[in-house]
Amino acid sequence: MKQFTRAVVSAALCAALSLACTLPAYAAEGEMLEVNEDISVSADYDWTRFANDHLTLNVYNWGLYISDGSDDSVNVISAFEDLTGIKVNYTTFDSNESLYAKMKSGGASYDVIVPSDYMVGKMIAENMLAELDYDNIPNMANIGENYLGWSYDPDNTYSVPYTWGTTGIIYNSKYVDEADVTGWELLWNEKYAGKILMFDNSRDAFGIAEYLLGYSVNSTDSAELQACADKLAEQKPVVQQYVMDQIFDAMENEEAWIAPYYAGDYLTMVEENPDLRFFRPEDQGYNIFVDGICIPTCAKEKEAAETFINFLIDPEICAKNLDFLGYSVPETEAKQYLDAELVANEVAYPSEEQLRNATSFDFLPEETSREMESLFMTVRNG
Repeated sequence: MKQFTRAVVSAALCAALSLACTLPAYAAEGEMLEVNEDISVSADYDWTRFANDHLTLNVYNWGLYISDGSDDSVNVISAFEDLTGIKVNYTTFDSNESLYAKMKSGGASYDVIVPSDYMVGKMIAENMLAELDYDNIPNMANIGENYLGWSYDPDNTYSVPYTWGTTGIIYNSKYVDEADVTGWELLWNEKYAGKILMFDNSRDAFGIAEYLLGYSVNSTDSAELQACADKLAEQKPVVQQYVMDQIFDAMENEEAWIAPYYAGDYLTMVEENPDLRFFRPEDQGYNIFVDGICIPTCAKEKEAAETFINFLIDPEICAKNLDFLGYSVPETEAKQYLDAELVANEVAYPSEEQLRNATSFDFLPEETSREMESLFMTVRNG
């Protein structure tokens, strides 16, 4: 497991702020403001200061990565709009690489984006992210120190942790022999040819090959990358399809039986199909990640975007949002609002022992990223 260091985060908590019309002139620290019958937020923050400005935030997030009101969940976007008067234009992507390509093309302007750790680092290096003003994000004080100060953004100058989680193997216990579930090699097992899915992004796919071959998941060695590509090419005959969000239907409907994916999404899938199981290859190693909330340099409404970030990490909002998603919360205060069964679930919250061989992706040099992407596309499309 990577070594965590605590970031020096200069997030000064606002002692009390006046809220226009909706709140008393002074809200004492600890008072709560009811957003609707399901949720409340801290009242010592000026949530309504943009209410009459007719603002629209453009938010770009992963698919299926926010509580949307389905299945009796909280509709996070609607609650934010009702509270602040700020409208949200919400669109989605399916991989860090597609997010990066969209942002790099300059063809779109977003106010809030949610890249994973290594992609945050890459975007910082390329001056694509704006520095955050933590005076506008006092809820940053609730983030647990284990999720701050990672190497991709050592002082959390550019990113706020949104979720964290791990990767592993999802399999259907009706069709997959437990004796075969020993490690990443399951994804190469010819017995299940045509029923195996694989990540449709180069970083996760190469990461699995690197774990299997005993390489660093942050290797820049061309010979090792070629060996990983060769290993992935060996797998291709048994792969039904390369997927991202398509995994939900395929696994829930038993069109496929085995797939690598994220623990949080497994917890969503198992609610639809209780025969699904999750396995982390603890001896070989697996990825641990933090997805961060960031503001790109092209943002037009930076302060309103910081208000949105503060809303997302308000403890009760964070808990209700991630309780629905199944992903792990990075803040200590939110856990009191979570379902106790979820907090006790080792898929969502693995023990320190289970995390002993978990490693995070670092952002790679551009030359290495291009090489990996080219090799992956050759395997995928070959």
